[in-house]
Amino acid sequence: MDYLIKNAVAVASTGFPDARDLRIRGGYITELGNALTPTQEDPETVIDASGCVVWPGLVNTHHHLAQSIMKGVPEGLNQGLGAWLSSVPYRFWPKVTPELMYHASRLGLYELIRSGATTCADHHYLYHSTTSPELEDAVWQAAEELGVRMVLCRGSATETGSHEGMIEHRIEPESIDQIIDRLDTTRKKHHQTGPDAMKKLVVAPTSLIHSSSPEGLKAQAEWARENSLKMHSHLLEVNFDEIQALQKYGQSAIDYAESCGWLGKDVWYAHLVHSDAHAIERLAATQTGIAHCPTSNCRLGSGIAPVIQMAEAGVPISLGVDGSASAESGSMLQELNLTWLIHRAQNGPDATTLEQVLEWGSQGGADLLGLENTGSLAVGKAADLVLYDIDRPRFAGVHTPLMAPLMCGEPVHVRDSFVQGRRIVSDGCVAGLDEAELTRSVRNSVAALLKNA
Repeated sequence: MDYLIKNAVAVASTGFPDARDLRIRGGYITELGNALTPTQEDPETVIDASGCVVWPGLVNTHHHLAQSIMKGVPEGLNQGLGAWLSSVPYRFWPKVTPELMYHASRLGLYELIRSGATTCADHHYLYHSTTSPELEDAVWQAAEELGVRMVLCRGSATETGSHEGMIEHRIEPESIDQIIDRLDTTRKKHHQTGPDAMKKLVVAPTSLIHSSSPEGLKAQAEWARENSLKMHSHLLEVNFDEIQALQKYGQSAIDYAESCGWLGKDVWYAHLVHSDAHAIERLAATQTGIAHCPTSNCRLGSGIAPVIQMAEAGVPISLGVDGSASAESGSMLQELNLTWLIHRAQNGPDATTLEQVLEWGSQGGADLLGLENTGSLAVGKAADLVLYDIDRPRFAGVHTPLMAPLMCGEPVHVRDSFVQGRRIVSDGCVAGLDEAELTRSVRNSVAALLKNA
């Protein structure tokens, strides 16, 4: 179906800052302007966007959808990363069934959609030696049903190493042969190429330092590049990464990553909180990117990534919500709002601009994921976009309406949302999803998880 969106308060478009109208044909933006009129020869659905601002769909570059049913677990509320991993996600990992994974994925994607996201990179790491393929299938199914672009970052571990959670809960890692065989099965079944693919696979060992061997990392990097796949992992979320890298390998964490082939323009890391000047220099020189996850980093007391210094050095920047077990939120808008604020607290009121943060949360993420034909509103780009309704009391006093959602933060009302021209939110309702049914399913999933833990 084709659409003509008219009368928006403002459109965050590239190359046409005064546009109020936008035309979608065949899944792509074909026209931006003002006073556009419906075409007679090719019928299109006209959407009156009065009271709304139109943004590019937000791009989440780091999530753990499985954790959507692990919010606010009491044992982990006041723990740092190491203890929290054992108390929360790794405690429940062996109990997550495909059915639970499906409902957790739907919930996480629903939260993203409700915040204005249209693309999710899920770092799905629930793989061990006897993992059922249905667990991964549940993630793909949920994304396809809700119409979200899905980038599945396939996690892995080849050894328990210093990973407290894996050791305590006796999680048996995969062999490198298992990992690559299973990766190849997923690649053949799901991975799509192109700058606006709906499904992509990423090679994503869960931890470079704590649960992977140098040989395994090198083998995965080689396989990824042979198959033109992106690469992702966690790094330097806490300083323990640096300590362990020095003790185990006699190198800094960033130098160890580079020695294993894990720096480059096809690589991005979540967190990078404890990046020093040398790490930033190597990231910039190799064009290795970051998924900045400020809410989770605050919640776990991990610190604040030096994103301002990274941006100044030329490191590619994107934003991620991380898992809801360490953020209690799956909102991309929350991440944009906190990113805008937290670096000002550290570096002064001119450290971040609204336009810069929106770019990090949209085009910056799309570029890192290899989805360059998404992430911005311009003629020829895929029609991934969101209409925020700001015709509401809390936005009435805003003098900069285009940026009202970012400045004011949650709660927001996504009135309509599109992915590749498909309307996934219509008049405030997420297409194909019964909210009451989702709530019941998630509550039942939580009860089942607690019963078996």
